[in-house]
Amino acid sequence: MKEKFSLWNVLFIQYIKRDWKKIIVWILGLGLFCGAFVPAFEEIGKGQGLIGLFETMQNPAMISMIGPTPVEHAANYTLGAMYANEMLLFCGLFAMIISALHVVSHTRKEEELGLSELVRSFEVGRQANSLAVIIETILINLILALFIGGIMVSFGVDSIVAEGTFLFGASIGLAGIIGAVLALLISQIMPTSSGASGTTLSIIGLLYILRASSDISNITLSKINPMGWVYLTYPFTENNWYFLFIGIIFCIAIIFLSFVLEGKRDMGAGYLPEKEGRATAKKSLLSVPGLLFKINKGSIIGWLIAFMIMGAAYGSIYGDMQTFLKSNELISQMFTMSGISLEASFTGTIMMIMIGLVAILPITVINKLFSEETRMHLSQLYSTKVTRGQLYWTTLIIAILAGIIGIVFGAGGLGLAAMTSMNGTSTLNMIDFLAAGFNFLPSVLFFTGLAALALGWLPKLGKVVYAYLGYSFAINYFGGILNLPNWFSKTAIMSWIPRMPMEDFDITIFLIISLLGIGLMILGYIGYKKRDMQERA
Repeated sequence: MKEKFSLWNVLFIQYIKRDWKKIIVWILGLGLFCGAFVPAFEEIGKGQGLIGLFETMQNPAMISMIGPTPVEHAANYTLGAMYANEMLLFCGLFAMIISALHVVSHTRKEEELGLSELVRSFEVGRQANSLAVIIETILINLILALFIGGIMVSFGVDSIVAEGTFLFGASIGLAGIIGAVLALLISQIMPTSSGASGTTLSIIGLLYILRASSDISNITLSKINPMGWVYLTYPFTENNWYFLFIGIIFCIAIIFLSFVLEGKRDMGAGYLPEKEGRATAKKSLLSVPGLLFKINKGSIIGWLIAFMIMGAAYGSIYGDMQTFLKSNELISQMFTMSGISLEASFTGTIMMIMIGLVAILPITVINKLFSEETRMHLSQLYSTKVTRGQLYWTTLIIAILAGIIGIVFGAGGLGLAAMTSMNGTSTLNMIDFLAAGFNFLPSVLFFTGLAALALGWLPKLGKVVYAYLGYSFAINYFGGILNLPNWFSKTAIMSWIPRMPMEDFDITIFLIISLLGIGLMILGYIGYKKRDMQERA
């Protein structure tokens, strides 16, 4: 048994040396995002702020997005309870995704690139790499948990006590570890690293959707959901530490199963066989558009299905929303005074979330071109009559079309499910939902342009576009809750776009941001045409 993990400690130290910059950014970035908003929440909670937010958080639409609170009366809704209610689920979700991608990148992806084979050519155990990576990821999440707890307790707020802060941090750390072990398991099953990444993220998304439904209908079902163990710890209120122990047992079991599966499979192969190719290639592969579409087809289809499911999941909540509005006088008065229906307000917020997800797809398509370049898969094309312009603009067209279709799937799924759940009582029709979705098309073009700019000039920074997308999403999602200054909110591109149907369409903003995105694409092409390509000699 020992020989399977021989010299894992040496690999572990080397991986820490290799990843130290990434680890610092990971811990500081996610840690500050999760723990440093305490002063902002203090401002929100002044006066009647806590009571108003408590009533708002009883809305089924809000519960589906951020989870429930165990507090039953507004008088007991402390600043700590509010902070955990608002922040814990999303912080845990981010920790899951980051950890999962890290594990797949350093295990299955390195197998595909031949790096694992090179390492195993020395006196290193067959499974030493996986053990080193999973321990590295666990250590990162433990440090992250302590860092978050330390930040929060340092503010000295009465209701944010030490036990709650470190439980809050530990819950996020647990979320990261759950994401990591799920990724390790799926990496043994799927035939490719891209399949492992996509499947793991799909599982995380499915867990989120399932808990959104069970939190509203039957909270007991959330207790058997691994994502539920993250926020049902209820820091600052019930302090349910036992969910952490359940999560730890789950992670140990998944790690053990992963090592058993890894020990029995061949390097570079998964338990699910790769789909056998055709005896002869399709004629479409003889063209640049056909080849590039083939390369991206799997991820495009997977994301489109995810958009439809996510839209349908949120749309199914609309029926409960009307019931809640009639039963809650305070919320009814709030929306009556503002002159905006709960349905329109919820649609504007959810559509911003949906389009934020849709923007991931074109970024992925564009970054895939550089990924194929670094893997030397395009070297043979460079020696033919295929021009850089064909590769670049074909990729951009596929990315833009994928974004447009993604909006149709997301907004269409939301609208169809919403109108069905409301049994014909909806004040909005399908055109309203689609219009609300396409109102955000300029932001999709802008993020596509940013990715294209990075591809042309600094392709290794292509993944930074995801960071700005996440930043823009966070500013828009939490901006209304945190009462951020207007100038600060405007640093996120999506903040410039009005949210239909609760706000009016702005043709000027629509055109300016769209043209800005197109301009970034043109600048990206100039760089792509001039820069050196990675190719074999």
